[in-house]
Amino acid sequence: MSKLDGNERWKTKMIMTEHVEQYEQKQADEVRKLMTIDERTMIRDIILLPYIDTMVSKSLKEIEHSSNILKRAYMMAGQTIQRRIMQDTYQLQKELKQRNIRVLADEQEEFLVYYKIFCRGYQERFGLTRDVMRTEISLRLTRYTTEIGILLEDHLK
Repeated sequence: MSKLDGNERWKTKMIMTEHVEQYEQKQADEVRKLMTIDERTMIRDIILLPYIDTMVSKSLKEIEHSSNILKRAYMMAGQTIQRRIMQDTYQLQKELKQRNIRVLADEQEEFLVYYKIFCRGYQERFGLTRDVMRTEISLRLTRYTTEIGILLEDHLK
């Protein structure tokens, strides 16, 4: 935004069309460099997926050492969820790379986890609270288990 944007006096002045086009092109380029909501969602997901994978791995280790009668079924479900997490992580990394976006861990405070986002020449700080992370992880795990349930139901029909 230039100094003249809010100044009403300049609206009545003669401007060459090529200057107007250059100005509009510059404004459009600036908008393209900003992150979209979809990109922010992808960044959130690429941050959360390793946490989900760790949680599933811990759960699988606990199940492995248990004497539960459905141990094998739980192990198969957990391994299927882990494969799905890996597929999603790979797809997100590929998509973010195509969009020229990088995510790096920055710092952790008591209730916040910060990441540095490098997006098309700009740097931004992205923070997630632990409560939001817990909620999103719970929602994602629910989605994965629902997918497995649907696959099982379809297979049994």
